[in-house]
Amino acid sequence: MLGTLKGRFIVIILILAGCGWALYDNYRECRSQPENADRTCSPIKLGLDLQGGMHLALEVADPDGTLTPEAKADATDRALRIIRTRINEFGVVEPLIQKVGDHRIIVELPGVRDEDRAKEIIQRTAFLEWKLVTGGPEFRAALPRIDRAIVQALGPQDLGADTAEAEARPSETVEELLFRRGTDTTAQGADSLAADTVETAPSRRPLTALLLQGDGEHDFLVAEADVPRVTRYLALPEVQRAMPRGIEALWAAEPESRGAEAYRRLYLLREEPFLTGERLEDAAATRDPQNFQTVVQFELDRSGGRTFERVTSEHLNEQIAIVLDDHVQSAPVVRSRIGSRGQIEMSNAPLEEARDLALVLRAGALPAPLQVLEERTIGPSLGADSIQQGRIAGIIGVLVVILIMALYYRLAGVLAVLALGFYVALVLGGLAGLDATLTAPGIAGLILSIGMAVDANVLIFERIREELAAGRTPRAAVDAGFKHAMSAIVDSNVTTLVTALILFFVGTGPVQGFAVTLSIGIIASFISAIYVTRTLFLLYLQRRRATEPISI
Repeated sequence: MLGTLKGRFIVIILILAGCGWALYDNYRECRSQPENADRTCSPIKLGLDLQGGMHLALEVADPDGTLTPEAKADATDRALRIIRTRINEFGVVEPLIQKVGDHRIIVELPGVRDEDRAKEIIQRTAFLEWKLVTGGPEFRAALPRIDRAIVQALGPQDLGADTAEAEARPSETVEELLFRRGTDTTAQGADSLAADTVETAPSRRPLTALLLQGDGEHDFLVAEADVPRVTRYLALPEVQRAMPRGIEALWAAEPESRGAEAYRRLYLLREEPFLTGERLEDAAATRDPQNFQTVVQFELDRSGGRTFERVTSEHLNEQIAIVLDDHVQSAPVVRSRIGSRGQIEMSNAPLEEARDLALVLRAGALPAPLQVLEERTIGPSLGADSIQQGRIAGIIGVLVVILIMALYYRLAGVLAVLALGFYVALVLGGLAGLDATLTAPGIAGLILSIGMAVDANVLIFERIREELAAGRTPRAAVDAGFKHAMSAIVDSNVTTLVTALILFFVGTGPVQGFAVTLSIGIIASFISAIYVTRTLFLLYLQRRRATEPISI
């Protein structure tokens, strides 16, 4: 059946239909994406150099130089897997994520418009912890000792503008504001610290003068303008030694408004978490139907759920902090025992930000922070120029090939040109069917493979001419020409295909794009030259007498 002329045409039609469906399916999928509503979709996925996007070179950060080469290589491998998961969930089409050397990761994201958002998702450590909010009385008792440690560590000269600004603040205002929102349980500590505030000059209490009592026993409020200064004080080694044992101070993730002023909450937490994000199974962003706040609902595995249930039952009416990357996302009061499900409150944050947080939580935490070594943004106009130049080069090349083939081989050349149309459709359909990405080097590979497709026809036509010169009939000459040229065509195509495969496995992004397009072009050229051109020859010979000469 397939060896007959009718069977051959059925096979060709089915192949063309499959290519057309692959192109249409890619176009339909592109149009179904909400972010593509205002852009032109292509049935073939375009690479970074054609549609624009961003290029990042990342490396595991090791500012202290404490990581050994083996540990850094292991952290890079783990980061590579996590980044790949995050980008796949982010929805980037055909990203390039690969390790270069032992410690570098290359990320290419074609078509990305919001570069800052993509970079935030990639770099975010996303280390999630649950900690008990505690240590307020101990911290207040240690504040005079902490203040002395700051003064001794920095000295009056190094405090500079810090002490000047603190002295310029009226002590009465500090006394009025400090612990204003304290509860009865903190009254004794408030009185002692207030007395210390009165007795000590502002220059001798650099940290105390900046703290206002928060809503609870274990948190403080700091003016947003003073946050860098307090952060600097808390990071001093002398202050770390003066801190109560097992207690740490962490900032809230977002500032909050109190009247016309913006403040940042400073929480006192137990240093060791009772649960980490390793027990997280799922996370999803949504809106709380009761207060319309943005929340990220999470679900823990069985072991994590049992731990969470036990801790919440032991600490009713106390706060538990949800800490993400050393910032407190929320610190709700436990009103009842909680199992494996909970939520992270994000106040009025956009739902898109909550989705990004849920995404990185599902993907897991990076083993170490990543620093950007190189960042490039490629605009779509550059890609449009590349496409236009490639289109012009392709049209000129095809027209020259058609002209030469038609003039030199006459009717046989016209048949080869018709087969070339099938070849182009097969290449485009192959790229779409394999979800391959077309790059600028890929366009070069496509044009190169057009010449290879014609080269196979040249070998066949020259063999046919030799057979006709030897006195064979046209039908016998055509059969012999295809048969004798087969070995040369197979040899040339196989050697080029092997080279393309080596380029694909050894090369990087642009080289791989060239190799993929070239490989598809080689297979398509072989099919078009051996199968389609011969089918057209058979159709041509069927309509002529056996002894009538052919135009070649």
